[in-house]
Amino acid sequence: MNKNEYDKMAEELKPQGHTMKNCFNAFLYGGIIGAIAQGVLELFMNIYHCSEKEATPMMIITLVFVACLLTGLGIYDNIAKNAGAGTFIPITGFANSMSSSALDSKSEGLIFGIGSNMFKLGGTVITYGIVSSSLLGVIRYVITLFW
Repeated sequence: MNKNEYDKMAEELKPQGHTMKNCFNAFLYGGIIGAIAQGVLELFMNIYHCSEKEATPMMIITLVFVACLLTGLGIYDNIAKNAGAGTFIPITGFANSMSSSALDSKSEGLIFGIGSNMFKLGGTVITYGIVSSSLLGVIRYVITLFW
């Protein structure tokens, strides 16, 4: 078998993407997570009679806790199979990446297992988030100097 025959066979066997379906599912599940977050926010504002600014951290902590709990129970991965980007774009996706890395490495101990591997997936998100926001901040600052 030569390279051209192999490439042709590989192209025929490559799974076909369902872009529109995946986009719809990501939009739907991400919207559901957003609606749940808004409901939790309203619940905290009405139960504890606090402002939106005070209730927002409580809502975020609740979502992170629920995402970590669902990851530990193996439910979050099943949801993510259907939802795609709808589950890893919100903060629940970050919580899932942290807790799944911690669970995968728990047999290696607290320090060399959980402690060193917890940021395996989440660390790149944090790093690139900080670098890109710093770069955009410098660009904005330079633009405002000349504007």
